[in-house]
Amino acid sequence: MLGHELCRVCGDKASGFHYNVLSCEGCKGFFRRSVVRGGAGRYTCRGGGTCQMDAFMRRKCQQCRLRKCKEAGMREQCVLSEEQIRKKKIRKQQQQQQQQPVGPGVSSSSASGPGASPGGSDGGGQGSGEGEGVQLTAAQELMIQQLVAAQLQCNKRSFSDQPKVTPWPLGADPQSRDARQQRFAHFTELAIISVQEIVDFAKQVPGFLQLGREDQIALLKASTIEIMLLETARRYNHETECITFLKDFTYSKDDFHRAGLQVEFINPIFEFSRAMRRLGLDDAEYALLIAINIFSADRPNVQEPSRVEALQQPYVEALLSYTRIKRPQDQLRFPRMLMKLVSLRTLSSVHSEQVFALRLQDKKLPPLLSEIWDVHE
Repeated sequence: MLGHELCRVCGDKASGFHYNVLSCEGCKGFFRRSVVRGGAGRYTCRGGGTCQMDAFMRRKCQQCRLRKCKEAGMREQCVLSEEQIRKKKIRKQQQQQQQQPVGPGVSSSSASGPGASPGGSDGGGQGSGEGEGVQLTAAQELMIQQLVAAQLQCNKRSFSDQPKVTPWPLGADPQSRDARQQRFAHFTELAIISVQEIVDFAKQVPGFLQLGREDQIALLKASTIEIMLLETARRYNHETECITFLKDFTYSKDDFHRAGLQVEFINPIFEFSRAMRRLGLDDAEYALLIAINIFSADRPNVQEPSRVEALQQPYVEALLSYTRIKRPQDQLRFPRMLMKLVSLRTLSSVHSEQVFALRLQDKKLPPLLSEIWDVHE
């Protein structure tokens, strides 16, 4: 459940994942009315369009409230018109009629064929969209809400660890031994925070704690570096060619190199980040892709692969439905996203070579990283 997550528009208590954003019922309804009635052209702001939005100001300035809705990520294409809602109700009635028993031993889903769409959600939720015949089930909507909320919660905890990170050396001789050691310590401490965030998130992914402890450890050991690379790509800025961690720490390729990483590892990281940016994933897609990555049954030392695979399947189905709703015309979007998981396997192998190279340079990893990456001194 969402618990105490806040609306990304006004800061009030969020009720769910509406039009692509965690938001309250008030902002959900306001955005829908604004889109359906064309309110954007009628709203005016007396403060020059710079009002700070909160639960009080949202009633005072409609223009700034709508602006904040869009900045938070609400999508107009997720709002159904009255005509679309009418057609959707008709389709739902037709589907219900088709789901009546068609004969002994024959299920309605079998009669409908492999193209049958999953069950529906109301027009105000994430299932709203223009993907013909495709809707998110209530269970899928709740799953996405839980994943996105869990990521937000884990990110907030990571920010609280920011002051503990060894400062990046400034002013000193960049080639001095002390400066090199300080940069390496800085990066490894960021990596520790990232690993802890991933472990916290995995524990909140529905199904993960149902697995035996051995399988939990096996899945985390194998997936952690791949999830770290996904999160790195998420923080990539194509204009500056830099990657930002914990809001304030921004690094170029040169910074990665100064910290002791090899060009053979740095370049693929940035190439992967650029490719992910071109896909333009949102929070829900990243969260689902990470969950799919965690539940990879072919990882080493997994004891119950069939159970892991069964836990992965609902996330694959949710991502497929979500991408069809979000980009109904782009049939290749979903397979492209899954292919990125294949790319991550290659990057993971390159990372193993990088870890070995660090050992040759007498750079010792902290115990947590040594354990998670199976580095034996």
